[in-house]
Amino acid sequence: MPASASIGAASDGAPIPSPSQPPDTALVLVNLGTPDAPTPAGVRRYLGEFLSDRRVVGLPRWLWLPLLHLVVLPLRSKVVAEKYASIWTRGEDGGSPLAVYTRRLAWAVQNEMPQLRVIDAMRYGSPSLAMRLHQLHEAGVRRALVLPLYPQYSTTTTASVDDVLARERALPTRLVENYHLDDGWLDAVADSIRTHREHHGAGKHLLFSFHGLPQRLIDEGDPYERHCIAGARAIAQRLDLPEDAWSLSYQSRFGRDKWLEPGTQQTLHALAARGVREVDVVAPGFAVDCIETLEEVAMMLAEDFAKLGGTLRYIPCLNDTRPHARALAGIARYELDRWI
Repeated sequence: MPASASIGAASDGAPIPSPSQPPDTALVLVNLGTPDAPTPAGVRRYLGEFLSDRRVVGLPRWLWLPLLHLVVLPLRSKVVAEKYASIWTRGEDGGSPLAVYTRRLAWAVQNEMPQLRVIDAMRYGSPSLAMRLHQLHEAGVRRALVLPLYPQYSTTTTASVDDVLARERALPTRLVENYHLDDGWLDAVADSIRTHREHHGAGKHLLFSFHGLPQRLIDEGDPYERHCIAGARAIAQRLDLPEDAWSLSYQSRFGRDKWLEPGTQQTLHALAARGVREVDVVAPGFAVDCIETLEEVAMMLAEDFAKLGGTLRYIPCLNDTRPHARALAGIARYELDRWI
């Protein structure tokens, strides 16, 4: 089997350039990761790797790792597995929505950039970023542009991808640190919101919900909060929304630390108390739909808001749409033009 076939349909289904003309450069789209199966064992493996990262949990290893493996994982794996099972897709191309959409997004970007090899990777779980870099090296690729699918930079996400690049030196790499103010991406998000509202009706309020982060990280200089605010404001401006027609909040908190505020659930409760009964929620911190958007927002928070007499309309992520693929291809071209 030719070396270039090592990243073929057998491993990720991505289109493969002709072995007789191997691409010089690869684009690797990196997402966070997901369990391989919606089972307690699958979730335990995934969470064990994810929560062992010092970037994610900064407690001393001697304290955190025994707590993680003896308390957190045994208690949480079954509960989290049930959440994944509620959103797991079936069929030949089924599985975790995050994995399915990330893989399809790589295919879509490949169609926009046929001169490159475009593949997907995961920071945690499979296909791992380290494995992908070695596969590319074995296939004869000379360099790889690594684009984490995190529009906003954070030490908990993008920096963790950079940690892998620092350890794995199979081939030269360049990291895209953020794209929260990229015009193509902003336009794609704004257009998706506009189109959704045209087809499903517009709520009285638009809520931008981002993944939360411990406040101490922001206090230590993490730019994530600034990136979230700047991006949300730029999208709202593209939609010509007045200041009182939109707001920003943070979801997915865990642990006892103080986290970024306001929380998404608390914000929805406050809106209901003000008499706002129709709220559209969009999550532009997530490139593709996943457990945090499909289970937490579209199901759990929607049900909670309904108990308050309200209707929550969830606006899907950009996923594998062509505007998203075009935006990411534009970002990649910009970075490659500056990579001497």
